Amino acid sequence: MENTETKQSARIQTSLLNPSEKVILRALARRIPLFVTSDHLTAIGVVGAVIVLVGYALTTYSPAWLWLANAGFFINWFGDSLDGTLARFRNQQRPLYGFYIDHNLDCVCAFLMVLGAGMSAYMSLTVALLIIVPYFMLDVFVMINAHLKNEFQLTFAKLGPTELRLIIILVNACFFFIPTLQTWSYTFSLFGHNHTLLALDFAALFISLNLFVIYFHSLWQDTHYYAHIDPLHKSTPTHSE
Repeated sequence: MENTETKQSARIQTSLLNPSEKVILRALARRIPLFVTSDHLTAIGVVGAVIVLVGYALTTYSPAWLWLANAGFFINWFGDSLDGTLARFRNQQRPLYGFYIDHNLDCVCAFLMVLGAGMSAYMSLTVALLIIVPYFMLDVFVMINAHLKNEFQLTFAKLGPTELRLIIILVNACFFFIPTLQTWSYTFSLFGHNHTLLALDFAALFISLNLFVIYFHSLWQDTHYYAHIDPLHKSTPTHSE
């Protein structure tokens, strides 16, 4: 879907794969049949997220289902990344509708994929859901700046959704090809309770920690920015008789 920020806010896209990804998406947009619309691609992205959930959930039976989850990540990328490109290529942008649908469904897809990871044999649901907290915090941060600064930041620290998907696909592949990762766990005691973390839990905690660091660092920077452009003005108190 075409997003409002395309016209009202400057898109900040500085991810590592962005130059190559743009070339690929434009080539794909030229080859998409005319009967396929941006709405269809958006729906494909959601289907990809559902496939991720199912693939992860089925890993309780076999680690081979990790490949279904990986296929879901690719399908989600295809639909989610190409819908806006197709709208721009065909000059069929719908800024308000696109912005509303695209970003709401992005949140739904993120939740479905994280939920699937928590249902897998390799990650606890509690740790999985921890990822979604800083993700949504960053999402709110981006939306606020899109309104106040007219800047829509798509990437942080040279990483965006595409890079994150690729990292997760590589991690899934490692878990399939290295059987010891599938059974490894670490148990520790905290506040009188025993807790067990699986190998993928540590990967999730690492991702969550980095998202929190990125959020608070960006928040600190922009707090100073807004304080500078919107300084406190001293005023003389008025006294009513």
